[in-house]
Amino acid sequence: MLKLPSAGQTFSKIRKNNFLYVDKAKYLYPILKNEGCYFLSRPRRFGKSMRLGTLRELLKAKGDLFKGLLIDQSDYGFKPYPVITLSMAGLEKGEKDLKKG
Repeated sequence: MLKLPSAGQTFSKIRKNNFLYVDKAKYLYPILKNEGCYFLSRPRRFGKSMRLGTLRELLKAKGDLFKGLLIDQSDYGFKPYPVITLSMAGLEKGEKDLKKG
């Protein structure tokens, strides 16, 4: 039986440490195959960080993490792309922190 991941786990840690993972990478496949801009919006605690972490690993072409998942069986070629990650996690005061520069 697989272990359940705790809060704060990343996609790569879940896959490398053999935790239970519900395969939602198949929902990222259409985004990767179609051009355009996407706005990913979900309520708090609904997996935005996990979804973006999964997308980051796909774009970095870390195919070994996706072995056994549906996207591994697709025609997605795991071509590496540059990834820029921006985080606002450390901003607590809002607008004042943004203006500090």
